Amino acid sequence: MLKKQNKVNMSTTPHKAGSSPAAVQLEEGKTYAWCACGLSAKQPYCDGSHKTTEFKPTLFKAEKTETAYLCMCKATANGPFCDGTHKTV
Repeated sequence: MLKKQNKVNMSTTPHKAGSSPAAVQLEEGKTYAWCACGLSAKQPYCDGSHKTTEFKPTLFKAEKTETAYLCMCKATANGPFCDGTHKTV
């Protein structure tokens, strides 16, 4: 017997996963899935925890190999990248 998963009602506000950005090493040409719901145990990346919410991960391809700062507060207007919004939320 399959058990139906209940959706978590998070409205349009994701869970705040941190109060500062995560510095990560990106590899040119590689595709990443940034957690947009804030529930992933593998922050800042998606681990599928969004499946109980209305959120979906943000897929992006690294344009070059570099250190990038990915948003953890989930309030950035430039997802997946930090735009400093964590300083005001």
